[in-house]
Amino acid sequence: MLHGSAHRIGRFRRSFLTGARWHSRLTIRHFRMIDSLERLGLVARVAEALNVTQPAVSKQIADLEQIVGSPIVLRERNRLYLTPVGLRLAKHARLVLAQIERAALDIDGLAAGISGAVAVGAVGSVAPTLLPRAIAFMNSVAPNVNLSVIEGHFVSMLPLLNDNSIDFLIARSWQPQEYSGIAQTLLYEERLRVVAGPKHPLTRARNVSWPDVVSWPWVFSPETSVARQGISSLFAQYGLATPERVTASISLTLNMALMKEMNVLTLFPEELAKAHALRGDLAILPLDAGNLLSEVRCYWRSDRPTDKSKSLFLHCIEQSAAQRNE
Repeated sequence: MLHGSAHRIGRFRRSFLTGARWHSRLTIRHFRMIDSLERLGLVARVAEALNVTQPAVSKQIADLEQIVGSPIVLRERNRLYLTPVGLRLAKHARLVLAQIERAALDIDGLAAGISGAVAVGAVGSVAPTLLPRAIAFMNSVAPNVNLSVIEGHFVSMLPLLNDNSIDFLIARSWQPQEYSGIAQTLLYEERLRVVAGPKHPLTRARNVSWPDVVSWPWVFSPETSVARQGISSLFAQYGLATPERVTASISLTLNMALMKEMNVLTLFPEELAKAHALRGDLAILPLDAGNLLSEVRCYWRSDRPTDKSKSLFLHCIEQSAAQRNE
């Protein structure tokens, strides 16, 4: 009996050690292929994105399945779906590729001795979760670059971008549009949640619907902001007028304090809302705000020469957004 158990253990150990060496056969091309495959789903799109032929992509899939020893894709007509093994491998591929990108920026920044100044404008619902990681990364690879950050709403900061008072504008967008002379990129998507103080009467209600919240005091962005326009549209979708008892504020810190002092409602980005809810600072109401202001975008002047410090900061912002999505 003991001999049989020892045999099974030995067989498992040999199998495990053999599998533990397969990672040495993986290449960056494999990682890029499976990452693209998860995002794009079609061999043709993957081939186009990686600038290779479709047979080359198919060969890499076959190579990767042979290396891993397990299927990584399921084929359904023209589309490919990743198996659980493929999904897990794609997750690790994203981490590896992000680390390689970070290393490249790190070395390039230090080697170039980049210096200068970068001014950033950001809305309050984005700055706390996106900027700290980006600024820390920027500081580590280019410590001689001076960074400055101001908060505001999109409409108030757009003129600052146009007259070069700030180099980048990071904001939530509602009904995205093009602006002359301004480039933009989508960083990530995050829903907004309706929140209240932990002692608000609505937190004890069994069911809460949009008509139930109209008569309560709210904290919104200023009337001239893009956010306020989106909020008015949201209430109109439910056949409701925008609440009349409104305090205008773009400060998340002030909004938190107001929820402690008053029975007010407001909108918080989901990540911050969940973090504060876990600490008991607020409660999330079961209301669906849809895709209201869910897109976070970065804007910069496309007709202005971009120096190395600004190019590096844009990379840092994109890296911060990518790590946030992992």
